[in-house]
Amino acid sequence: MNHLELLTFARGNALNWALMLFAAGVVLRLFEIFSLGRKADLSKPRANSPGSGWRTVLTRSLPAEGMLKRDPVTYISGYVFHVGLFLAIFFLAPHIEFFRSMTGLRWPNLPTPLVDASVVAAMVALGVLLAHRLNNPVKRMLSGIGDYVAWGATFLPLLTGYMAYHHLFVEYTLMLSLHLFSVELLLVLLPFTKLFHTFSLFISRWYNGDIFGRKGVAS
Repeated sequence: MNHLELLTFARGNALNWALMLFAAGVVLRLFEIFSLGRKADLSKPRANSPGSGWRTVLTRSLPAEGMLKRDPVTYISGYVFHVGLFLAIFFLAPHIEFFRSMTGLRWPNLPTPLVDASVVAAMVALGVLLAHRLNNPVKRMLSGIGDYVAWGATFLPLLTGYMAYHHLFVEYTLMLSLHLFSVELLLVLLPFTKLFHTFSLFISRWYNGDIFGRKGVAS
């Protein structure tokens, strides 16, 4: 199989299978979460706190008081990584064109140099987070294979995309194929690893905030 055939496979059957597994996995995991149900709370609500769930989604997305000073590496690098990844996925022109081909929706792209810089920042932030995890005794002890698999699955699409765009080291068609395969690997792994927090994070925050509001301790 030559490089062009490999790219055709990556853009065709491999992508279709990855998207199907991704969609099926997300639906399955969400079904598992929501099927757990919620025990009926027979007590009278202690306070009228409308919107407490949404408020908790917002407040829990910011560092708790004092935590930024206590662990600046985790928080700053985490925010840099997530913002950089978000910009790379949704505001790079070729990615927008891909979403248009899939959904018919299109939106303005950001200047390529800005997105390129955000990718570099995201990769550096991921590297810092990994080094911090390995050098922090507590975090190293708490880390399992799943944490490192999630790190690698997230880092590879950024690295291969950057290398493909800048035509680094490997012939472009092959590098683009590797980028697509790395994205497809991420899609397949996401529903079944800690990366699923992409979906469950805001659900759990809203759920907790709604319960706290009913108990009169809304955050």
